[in-house]
Amino acid sequence: MAAKAALPVQIFGRRFGQLRAAVTAQNVSALRLASQRLYTTEKQPEEATGQTAEQKAPAGAASPEVEKLTKDLAAAKEQNAELLDKYKRALADSENMRNRLNKQISDAKIFGIQSFCKDLLEVADTLGHATQAVPKEKLSGNADLKNLYEGLSMTRASLLQVFKRHGLEPLDPINQKFDPNLHEALFQKEDKTVEANTVVEVTKLGYKLHERCIRPALVGVSKC
Repeated sequence: MAAKAALPVQIFGRRFGQLRAAVTAQNVSALRLASQRLYTTEKQPEEATGQTAEQKAPAGAASPEVEKLTKDLAAAKEQNAELLDKYKRALADSENMRNRLNKQISDAKIFGIQSFCKDLLEVADTLGHATQAVPKEKLSGNADLKNLYEGLSMTRASLLQVFKRHGLEPLDPINQKFDPNLHEALFQKEDKTVEANTVVEVTKLGYKLHERCIRPALVGVSKC
């Protein structure tokens, strides 16, 4: 009798448990659905807000910091170009100055004796005039005169060798075309055997020091 009374109670318990499980599952599903709807509702305003911000900020717009850095970079590039140009100009000027100084030093070494050579030229001219003034026909009959003539000639030859050793050479332009850079015309002379403006007479030899004329030759020039 007691077993029969307990059987309905067990059946009711099992059904109540099944009903409770079903209700719980339905509640869980409802909660999930509500959560999804809430997430979707919150996300949409955020996306709208992001779209609005993107619409407000135009494409390609830079921040003030970027603009400032861009301007500073442009100014630095311009200053660098200016300094580079000044450096190149200064380098070229220093190179030109160095070349000029080297040339001046070289010229000073070569032509430093120019004034001294001009003074010695008068000595050479005097010796030349002295040997030319000796009558050649009297040399054989006068031993003293011959010795004097030979001594003067040897002295003049030795002096010319010293001149040559130091780059000083005489200019004897006889029968050459007149050159105003090397010759100084004192007079003109008629001479049909040569062309016009030809040196036909040399009254004083010229000299050049290392291809630089330090004294022009005094000459007479032919004319038609």
